[in-house]
Amino acid sequence: MTDRDPFAEGERAARENIPAEANPYSDGSDDHALWSAGHEKVAVAMEASESEGT
Repeated sequence: MTDRDPFAEGERAARENIPAEANPYSDGSDDHALWSAGHEKVAVAMEASESEGT
C-alpha cells in the first residue's frame, strides 16, 4: 500500500526549490490544498532562516 502524503510531498518540493506553481494536484482539491500547505510551511521557514543569516 503506497498512500501518498500530499503535505509531505509539498514540504519536500519546497526543500528542493520546486516552485509552488508546480503543485501536481487539481486546483481546488483537498490534495492540492495539503500540498500547498506543506510547501508554504517549509518555504516560510526557509525564508525566515535566510533573513536571520543562518
